[in-house]
Amino acid sequence: MVKPRRYEHVLRVAELAAQIARANGLDDMRAYAAGVLHDIARDLPDHELLRLAPPECEIDAAHPLALHGRAARTLLERWGYQDRVVLDAVEDHTTGPRGGNPVSSCVYIADVSEPGRGVNADIRELALTDLTAALERAIVSKVTYLQGRGIQVHPRTLKAYHALPCNAHLSCLT
Repeated sequence: MVKPRRYEHVLRVAELAAQIARANGLDDMRAYAAGVLHDIARDLPDHELLRLAPPECEIDAAHPLALHGRAARTLLERWGYQDRVVLDAVEDHTTGPRGGNPVSSCVYIADVSEPGRGVNADIRELALTDLTAALERAIVSKVTYLQGRGIQVHPRTLKAYHALPCNAHLSCLT
């Protein structure tokens, strides 16, 4: 369901998510599965994304690509896939983990830092020793990047950002 270049990205995300999970004593098979499945809806046309994942906010309506995580989950559920850990990780990879699912963190971090992107190597390395700190850095990086370019941040991403422990001490950007 994805173009060859995206398929290469998907494989890198799956491998890295599994590596991060293993390094943190988590279920690497679920992390790999979520990595393989995370972008199955990424190359669908906008009208199909909107059909599979009706907008929750104006960002979703204006930028249907933001829906590809939720759309992927919908497809997987329609196909009979039932592993909630994997489904949550697939859904959350675009906007950030909603909490309570470390596999979601592995996939989110792997997606933003896989070597083919050429950025965030520091986050990738940190994830192998401190998953929580890497997740904080990944979310802060995304919010800072978007805000710095005047791009509206998705409400789910903002919720993940405001839930970060570092926000309690205002030390997220240090």
